[in-house]
Amino acid sequence: MSDQIRSDVARLLGARIRALRTGLELSVVKLAERSGVSRRMLTQVELGQANPSVSTVDKIAGALGTSFAALVGVQDRPAPDGVEIWSTEEGSWAYLVNAVETPEATIELWTWHLVRGDRYRTGSAPGAPASMVHVTAGEVRVLAGGAETRIGERRSARIDADEERSFDAVTPVADFVWVVTIPRDAGPA
Repeated sequence: MSDQIRSDVARLLGARIRALRTGLELSVVKLAERSGVSRRMLTQVELGQANPSVSTVDKIAGALGTSFAALVGVQDRPAPDGVEIWSTEEGSWAYLVNAVETPEATIELWTWHLVRGDRYRTGSAPGAPASMVHVTAGEVRVLAGGAETRIGERRSARIDADEERSFDAVTPVADFVWVVTIPRDAGPA
């Protein structure tokens, strides 16, 4: 499994990214330069023809001076259960429950349900602080930079953001919350 987001969410994000980009009078080329995401990928995202990773959308959002949470609409009016961002046919899912924006960072609260055999992978976030994972049921295994961390039920762990990470359930199912802090860059130039 990858960190690809649901296709309906990807289409919503594409429309919001395009509206924000054009509102800032940025070309796709300029946004590509700012975000480090290729012009071709940006065009496909905006047209709803690509299913980008959460980390790709984070890069685009940062270059636009906003956040992933703001783009999906969680920050403005969070739904009681959040917004389902990722799911699998096997029954795993992830909801972005809420987010707080400060001048320095966006802090996101996620809730996850992983079925053994499914894996969620996410890219590295150099310079970001460690995230917090708290397991409410089952046991989760996190692989980061070649190191394995197992987090049992009612236990918490800090997960370094400098390495690519993957999450999977050790037990038949595992439920956990994940608090992620995404530092703001200096903002669009």
